[in-house]
Amino acid sequence: MELHSLKAAEGSRKVRNRVGRGTSSGNGKTSGRGQKGQKARSGGGVRPGFEGGQTELFRRMPKRGFLNVNKKEYAIVNLETLNRLEDGADVTAETLVAAKIVKDVKSGVKVLANGELTVKNLKVKVAKVSAAAKAAIEAAGGSVEEA
Repeated sequence: MELHSLKAAEGSRKVRNRVGRGTSSGNGKTSGRGQKGQKARSGGGVRPGFEGGQTELFRRMPKRGFLNVNKKEYAIVNLETLNRLEDGADVTAETLVAAKIVKDVKSGVKVLANGELTVKNLKVKVAKVSAAAKAAIEAAGGSVEEA
């Protein structure tokens, strides 16, 4: 194979259609724009969603609610759920996923004070911890660090 014998793959290179090059080209005179009208003019055409003056669909639909794009959603873990872990265990998002306590981490893990904590000396390092949960973990000899 030589450089001069290389060819592009079939159908990979399409010749641009040059309009306004005589009537025999098939796109001469009006250049495929038809006769008169808004779409035949230079700069003609309508904006997306325009329905010829009829009230557009997006203006006819009722506007409801508000979408907070900055909202953070946390995976919730209760104190009673942490009892599945052993004494002195490290509690991070990764260990909770590995223990199948949390399925999806989302924006992080938040520990809430729902239930009794029976395991001792937990080292909790998660995104958020409620004040009551923090007090319960520290009362059981553990430590809390919010990352």
